[in-house]
Amino acid sequence: MRSILIKNGNLIDPANQLDAVLDIYIENGKIESVGSAISKKADIEIDATGLLVVPGLIDIHAHHFYGTEHNRYLCNGMFAVPPDGFTFRSGVTTVLDTGGAGWKNLHIFKKNVISQSKTRVFALVNIVGEGMRGNPWEQDVNDMNPELAARAADENKDCVVGFKVAHFLAEDWIAVDRVLEAGKISDLPVVIDFGGDDSHPPLSIEKLFMEKLRPGDIYTHVYTDLKRRDPIIDPSTKKLKSFMHDARKKGIIFDVGHGGASFAYSQAIPAIREGFFPDTISTDLHIESMNAAMKDQLNVMSKFLALNMSLYDVIKSSTSEAAKALRKTELGNLSVGSEADVAILNIREGKFGFFDTMGVKMRGDKKLECELTIRAGEIVYDLNGIALK
Repeated sequence: MRSILIKNGNLIDPANQLDAVLDIYIENGKIESVGSAISKKADIEIDATGLLVVPGLIDIHAHHFYGTEHNRYLCNGMFAVPPDGFTFRSGVTTVLDTGGAGWKNLHIFKKNVISQSKTRVFALVNIVGEGMRGNPWEQDVNDMNPELAARAADENKDCVVGFKVAHFLAEDWIAVDRVLEAGKISDLPVVIDFGGDDSHPPLSIEKLFMEKLRPGDIYTHVYTDLKRRDPIIDPSTKKLKSFMHDARKKGIIFDVGHGGASFAYSQAIPAIREGFFPDTISTDLHIESMNAAMKDQLNVMSKFLALNMSLYDVIKSSTSEAAKALRKTELGNLSVGSEADVAILNIREGKFGFFDTMGVKMRGDKKLECELTIRAGEIVYDLNGIALK
């Protein structure tokens, strides 16, 4: 494994409260030193002048349980994507597959994808045994078994970090209650993707946040504007619902989860005007979202720059805050001794268009682009050959 010296980059490492021009020296896959004018000789020297040097990005909502089976959607099917082909080119070194696998097929996901990927892949166990297979399987309450889900998590602690419920359409709390039971058994967080359909009023997010969820649980698709979900913006006043700040104080984590249908400026803009930025920025990556408004992690981050979120906080939401949400605080930083996951980014300036999942467009003058990605001390992506002489 070759040593790497990254010189003169604008290093942003929110976990260590760093935002300065510094060097990083990497040896044996670890960050060996961070400081000014490091003079050690390295096998590879990278001049990062004018570029951002940040911890490898963490996408906590993605779908990577890809396969070739029909009628499987995001569970061993053809709508999920292989990690390494879509992570490193966006500066992402760690992903969370958000409930593609259930307790019945987690072993397939682990064998075929997790163990075969250079990307660090974590998983949420879907409360539905069949996983995120689509309908009618995701509506089967008889397949929502907290004990078996918890057993799958306990037997795979190396990759499982929590549980997921999604797409449940009935006017009933049973799916939420069962995923929370699994979370309590294993002492792990849950991620909630609210479902519902247009035949009845959506379940109350106020009840979800204030009565159901625990500190550390995650609500994804926070800026969605779909009829089947209770929105965070009051339709009558166009203001953020008052309990949202209380829910954040309680410790609920609010995640973007952009996806193909779950990010709307009609929710994001008024929420952000009132200071309600996301805790974590994520993609909900799958073949439909990546070819629509979402694109990739850096495009979603760039949208929040256009929404006047500071660069420092955008990086924080995609690194150290994401690591906290996963309860993996050893990640998402550039601390000496940490595994060397690093992204070198360029901020392009120009005229850019960022549209939401409802077809609404806003303009921005900055766009993040990945120049180089290092995973565990190995260069895994280099856009312009900056690591070459």
